[in-house]
Amino acid sequence: MSVLQRAGAVPGTGTVSGSGKPVPKRRGVRSFGSDRRPGFLTYGILLVFLFCSAYPLWWSILIGSNGNPALGMEWPPLLPGGRFWTNVAEVMNTVPFWKALGNSVIISGTITISVVIFSTLAGYAFAKLRFKGRGVLMVAVIATMAIPTQLGIIPLFMVMQKLGWTGELGAVIVPGLVTAFGVFFMRQYLVDVIPDELIESARMDGASMLGTFRHVALPAARPAMAILGLFTFMTAWTDFMWPMLVLAGNPTIQVALSQLQSARYVDYSIVLTGAILATIPLLILFIAAGKQLISGIMQGAVKG
Repeated sequence: MSVLQRAGAVPGTGTVSGSGKPVPKRRGVRSFGSDRRPGFLTYGILLVFLFCSAYPLWWSILIGSNGNPALGMEWPPLLPGGRFWTNVAEVMNTVPFWKALGNSVIISGTITISVVIFSTLAGYAFAKLRFKGRGVLMVAVIATMAIPTQLGIIPLFMVMQKLGWTGELGAVIVPGLVTAFGVFFMRQYLVDVIPDELIESARMDGASMLGTFRHVALPAARPAMAILGLFTFMTAWTDFMWPMLVLAGNPTIQVALSQLQSARYVDYSIVLTGAILATIPLLILFIAAGKQLISGIMQGAVKG
């Protein structure tokens, strides 16, 4: 005898055999279980957002491959032209592209690794460890997020001059080794995703503080670390003002590409070609971290 038969419920009839009376179903109540599927409206809205997000990149590819005259057309061409690789060669001949690309990779990669490691350690400490002044320190960390970055540029530049770091990559790397947003983000993620009982169990089994972090906190924090790493890399990669001020003669990719429009006549097809080349590493990183990114979003949705 099945569980439903023992309970007296007959599936699909809305009746209970014990009482013999039908159980009325409430109208207007929809099921939000696994049987619910998105409809045409949902897919239509997603397609509209996808088109609006991808069109600027596609338009840049069209202009960069068809040349500057395509800007004067009433309707831009629908397919790429044959000038893209010519413009790529022009970009590399005009600016120190490979040197700037290498600088950006070193700066963004170092900052990303450092921010993810330090933010995960600090976020775990604020979320799960008990020590004096924890609340005050967390408030101080959050308060620094309210200070505009532009206020610290002049004092920071003076410090870099005193240290003799102007023109060196360390002048951009060192100030960004850890961020208040990263600490706050990892703290908010780890405070709920790791049960206190699991940490206590690991400590009772003889695990050290570092061992508990490595075997308990680190696996649970990987989705959030991937998201933080992706955002940090994008922020460091697209940063323009501070590298422009402190890296004289040793530019990043964004600073180097700005030289493409410094002449009296600006060839926007070459400028957009440079923008496409600078965007390709971000697309590769997004594809590589996409699985962890989706995993982190899904875990956040389940917790919510």
